[in-house]
Amino acid sequence: MALPRFAPDHFTLALVGTVVLASLLPASGPMARVLEVATTGVVSLLFFLHGAKLSRQAILGGLGHWRLHLSIFAATFALFPLLGWALRPVLEPLVTPEMYLGVLFLCTLPATVQSAIAFTAMARGNMPAAVCSASASTLLGIVVTPILVGLVLGRSAEGGSVLGAISKISLQLLLPFIVGHLLRPLIGGFIHRHAKRVKLVDQGSILLVVYSAFSAAVVSGLWRETPLPALAGLLVLCAVLLTLVLTLTTWGARALGFAKEDEITLVFCGSKKSLISGVPMAKVLFASSTVGAIVLPLMIFHQLQLMVCAVLAQRYARRPEHPATQPA
Repeated sequence: MALPRFAPDHFTLALVGTVVLASLLPASGPMARVLEVATTGVVSLLFFLHGAKLSRQAILGGLGHWRLHLSIFAATFALFPLLGWALRPVLEPLVTPEMYLGVLFLCTLPATVQSAIAFTAMARGNMPAAVCSASASTLLGIVVTPILVGLVLGRSAEGGSVLGAISKISLQLLLPFIVGHLLRPLIGGFIHRHAKRVKLVDQGSILLVVYSAFSAAVVSGLWRETPLPALAGLLVLCAVLLTLVLTLTTWGARALGFAKEDEITLVFCGSKKSLISGVPMAKVLFASSTVGAIVLPLMIFHQLQLMVCAVLAQRYARRPEHPATQPA
């Protein structure tokens, strides 16, 4: 009965299939260069659509709970990097050095928007605050992630400065997002009516970027240099990291006296890491030959967070509906 809750979703299966395809038939030479231009375009389109989908009313509705937002941002941009750095002596031997760089990169990323909001809704949490925090996390990550990469990984963007990386990421992600949001009054209705097609664009964009990243990594010898025990170790490492963050955000919410709805929002928004933001950022911040190994931990963590949080959200949803009795 519990098995379906832990089964991979269709998008995860598509991700696995994309990695297999890139491993067997990697793009190289002129095709790789064409693919690089195409991925830049589709990622910009992806963030344009995200900006157009985002309701300004939903964001403004959740702005007031500043203690909750600060707690979520602290979990996303402080707790994760600190755990990745502190656990390095213990966990790095489980994987290759390149993989652990990917784990540290994962720790610097912003929260994901869709799944954080979806799980908060499923668990009957504070939805306006979840929309506000998850959306703000995505935008903050454009500036904060390159800075954290420099601090935590001890390196700046490939071939440039942190400021250069922020500028490049802003042009590729932030500018389309802002333009899409400004055009929301004109195209928001169309996007809402064609939500399923927009979702296909979302997922197709990520699959194309993943194929491009893994193609470059495979051509550079990713699988020749990645032993099977390291893949098993990476799964254990991601599980440990997720468990610690879920536990600490739960304890933190209760120590701060948050209502149960706010606890849910902190747990689901503070424990997520964005695949949609992470893959294009990795392509800007790291050399093409290393991006595959860098995003591999993110892909595994992404699936783990979906499976575990789906079960956790169902558990929260079964609680009695007496919000007035929860601690203030």
